[in-house]
Amino acid sequence: MPALKSRRRNTLGVDLLDHAFQYGRLMRLDRPIGTWLLLWPTLWGLWIAGKGHPDPGVFTVFVLGVIVMRSAGCVINDFADRRFDSSVRRTRDRPLASGKVSSVEAIVLFVALSLVAVALVLTMNRLTQLLAAIGALITIIYPFSKRYIHIPQLILGVAFGWGIPMAFAAQTGEVPLLAWLLWLTALPWIVAYDTIYAMVDREDDLSIGIKSTAILLGQADVFIITLLQLLLLIALVLVGKMAGMGLWYFIGVGFGAILMLYQHTLIRQRDPDKCFRAFSNNNYFGGVIFFGMALDYTFSGV
Repeated sequence: MPALKSRRRNTLGVDLLDHAFQYGRLMRLDRPIGTWLLLWPTLWGLWIAGKGHPDPGVFTVFVLGVIVMRSAGCVINDFADRRFDSSVRRTRDRPLASGKVSSVEAIVLFVALSLVAVALVLTMNRLTQLLAAIGALITIIYPFSKRYIHIPQLILGVAFGWGIPMAFAAQTGEVPLLAWLLWLTALPWIVAYDTIYAMVDREDDLSIGIKSTAILLGQADVFIITLLQLLLLIALVLVGKMAGMGLWYFIGVGFGAILMLYQHTLIRQRDPDKCFRAFSNNNYFGGVIFFGMALDYTFSGV
């Protein structure tokens, strides 16, 4: 009898661990690329708004907020796509698509993460709270937009760049023209890399009726992505001049241009594996822009 109870406890422990693991997968904790892609433009905004020295409390809240909101976004995205993901090779093993997590569990997890995000944003000023509410609404709208419009990547761009005006609001109490210019700068970058990401699943998306810019653009995809990346680089130069940035920042932009060129070599044949590598490379792009910015504030005394 004691042995039977021991086995039951062990089985319960294994089940709990497995559930925790599946929840982590649902939140994409095992794939942090999305967290980094959400974090980089937020850090751009924090560093420019704080002139290289953002408030430590604001910095902590925003980093935690990025992790929580990206996790919540992944949960609601997989809930919206649960019937489609099982038909896509890359996503059929996701916890919801494979039945390892139920729809009810996903909703409860999303609500719990949202409450954590609310608790974080309540420590900020009213303007930041207002912007956070708008950002949360956009986050919820995005996963469902793929059924109705051909440019869901644009909605994702709005959502992923929304940390920029929020950062300015939290740091300075206002959202100046520079903040909106930086937000508009991030927009073509996000649309470009998410279009590259959509190129990976284009054939599967076509068969199940999911819409994307990769499908909309067809054979013009590489050309339009290149134009978006050129627009991004030009906008980064304008942001640098408007913010009074110096040599270090523009060196970062130069390295970013090299990464954009590398991505072009990867996507021009539209090979899914190479397209995924190009998408992942955007983590380095966001990083070199940030570190160029941080080094500039550190050594140039901007």
